[in-house]
Amino acid sequence: MFRFDCDYLEGAHPLILQRLSETNFEQTIGYGCDPHCENAAKLIKKACNKDDCDVHFLVGGTQTNTTVICAALRPHQGVISADSGHINVHESGAIESTGHKVIALPSDDGKISADAVKNCFEAHWNDEAHEHIVQPGMVYISQPTEKGTLYSKAELEEIFTVCKKCGLLLYIDGARLGYALASNVCDMTLADVAASCDAFYIGGTKVGALFGEALIINNENLKKDFRYLIKQKGGLLAKGRLLGIQFEVLFENGLYFEISAHAIKAAKRLRQIFENHGCRFLADSETNQQFPIMKNEEIAKLSEEFSFEKWCSVNENETAVRFCSSWATTDKNLDALEKAVKNI
Repeated sequence: MFRFDCDYLEGAHPLILQRLSETNFEQTIGYGCDPHCENAAKLIKKACNKDDCDVHFLVGGTQTNTTVICAALRPHQGVISADSGHINVHESGAIESTGHKVIALPSDDGKISADAVKNCFEAHWNDEAHEHIVQPGMVYISQPTEKGTLYSKAELEEIFTVCKKCGLLLYIDGARLGYALASNVCDMTLADVAASCDAFYIGGTKVGALFGEALIINNENLKKDFRYLIKQKGGLLAKGRLLGIQFEVLFENGLYFEISAHAIKAAKRLRQIFENHGCRFLADSETNQQFPIMKNEEIAKLSEEFSFEKWCSVNENETAVRFCSSWATTDKNLDALEKAVKNI
């Protein structure tokens, strides 16, 4: 079985496993207060061109999203998100479990605009019954989105400007941020991302790490007592150096960006394979997620050898599916897929 379901199907990049093995018998203080986490934080600050940010290492994306959103909101507030946003559809109500509502805005391409944020904010405050309605308190976006689309630098800056005018915190889910930055159509750097939000995280789980995410906080109010909240929400790893070591390897010599570029190269070939078969696409993705629309009988045939995600029904005869490339995608797997698609 050849698997294209997601981008965390393999373990970790060999250089990370090598470093974890080399440091296995080191004795360090726990909970991310060790020299490896300190050094990894310095490397990330340099990459972000942000000396005054706080860097925290958490075990996973859901813990990171939940911790940040819960920390940012007062009890009566909710978070604005695209209706396809990860926190709205794929986190089992983690945000709602903390007592906060996800205020979902309709979106065809997975993105929300500055105007949509402004309209949502103003609609709340222009409603005479606003005290009876969940108040927007922050904005959540993903870069890239869950549909593989990208925010441009201008779009991100416009959203951040609106957020500041409205008193909303802007938070970016960067689970696949490396794949966004490596895309040929991306017009921003990691430093640009860091300059245009209150907080964001650099995903490791889906970009070469065994597990873990690096959270960057710019907002001074959000920084206060944040480690307490990481602990409370189950995101603080006792053996914290395991996170620091991984991000040291990813950022000390540019490995994070190198392996992200590999995934984008593989994604281009994925797209070409399905374009050559005459497929339409659900979204115009320039990142590592591709969404070809296929006939149901073709999907059934392809599923005999390949594992991928059925994304959504397009009509009674066709379904959009998702194929993911990753830092570990091989030519062998792509060759097999190309041959199979030609023969269905």
